[in-house]
Amino acid sequence: GKWHMGVNCKSRHDHCHHPLNHGFDYFYGMPFTLVNECQGTDDPELAKSLQDTYWLYTQMIILSVLTLLIGKLTNLLPVKWKIIITLAICGLLYFISWFSSYGFTKHWNCILMRNYDITEQPMNLEKTTSNMLKEAVSFIERSKNRPFLLFVSLLHVHTPLITTDKFLGRSRHGLYGDNVEEMDWMVGRLLDVIDKEGLKNTTFIYFASDHGGSLEAHRGNTQLGGWNGIYKGGKGMGGWEGGIRVPGIVRWPGMLPAGKIINELTSLMDIFPTVVHLAGGAVPQDSRVIDGHTLLPLLQGTAQHSGHEFMFHYCGVFLHAVRWHQKDSGAIWKAHYATPVFQPEASGACFGRGICPCFGDGVTHHDPPLLFDLSQDPSEANPLSADIEPLFDTVTRRISKAVEEHRRTLTPVPEQLSPYNNIWKPWLQPCCGTFPFCWCDEENNTA
Repeated sequence: GKWHMGVNCKSRHDHCHHPLNHGFDYFYGMPFTLVNECQGTDDPELAKSLQDTYWLYTQMIILSVLTLLIGKLTNLLPVKWKIIITLAICGLLYFISWFSSYGFTKHWNCILMRNYDITEQPMNLEKTTSNMLKEAVSFIERSKNRPFLLFVSLLHVHTPLITTDKFLGRSRHGLYGDNVEEMDWMVGRLLDVIDKEGLKNTTFIYFASDHGGSLEAHRGNTQLGGWNGIYKGGKGMGGWEGGIRVPGIVRWPGMLPAGKIINELTSLMDIFPTVVHLAGGAVPQDSRVIDGHTLLPLLQGTAQHSGHEFMFHYCGVFLHAVRWHQKDSGAIWKAHYATPVFQPEASGACFGRGICPCFGDGVTHHDPPLLFDLSQDPSEANPLSADIEPLFDTVTRRISKAVEEHRRTLTPVPEQLSPYNNIWKPWLQPCCGTFPFCWCDEENNTA
């Protein structure tokens, strides 16, 4: 399914970010993400968020190059030609990135790969659902006689809400509902194969989402990004519950009781130690801090509480909020250090920007932090203060101490979402033909 971690680092074929270089033995899916451009829609998604940035950098670099060039030719600035040429090349790349965002995104970024090979460029969205399902079923059938890990990251319930004709109009909730219906059918097909192959009682299945509904995803008055119920905020917001609080469903007949509801907060980072536990292994015991905790004690009833006393909620590299599950009282406190500036102000989303930013003038910083008692106020509607909450100072000090301890465990790494890393680099572009003519359909044996 959707990998969304990229492919290459230094050359078109180094595949440094590819799943096969990060522990997986087989891959079929999108190395990038699903955007409206993949459907050829008139409502661009990637372009909308990047065009202004690309154009700004293009103008800044062109102005700099012209200034340096005039200074060089008039002997006012002792600058080397190498610097001017390098800067001019950067400006050209930003210009190409800006220009290509108006139409080339589909042909260059909407691709399907099998292992290291591109099978479709651009991908045929009408067949993607059946292709993904066929690959997953085939993997289960050929792996049934040995332990296996199958990670299916569906393209569904994500704009542009690709839905086959069979499911269009099936739901009372428009295109989003239709897409949910088809996703449910796909999950059902996978469960049927598990049962058919006699793997039902020996297969641990975990179904979850990576974030809440996208409030900014809409077409006209139609909401395309889902609904977050009583929870504030949505996708792309690092702190508000609507962006990060999602349900998880576990299935393991014979090992876990059916119908059990566990109201404890866990994390998708818990999948790693849980899988290691199931496989009979042990997580690394070196100096690295493993943030996840195995879910099995909680699921099997041998533990009553999640292993997470504190949870740290980031937007990009910026810490926006911290949650404290106070074990002795059962209270769940959450402190917000930064919150997005909604546009319009009372809308609860960033419609003006398309997605809420993580820093700069797009966020409001809070000192002291906004504090909520989630056990009493899950909608985060009523921030507490020292005047109305006797424990305000005690709680904020304890959370602040936890942040200090947490930050000591972090090792800085290069920023993957920096402007340089977001610029289009032709020498890294995956291409199944002769660049820039990247078109192929290996699924149907045509090129």
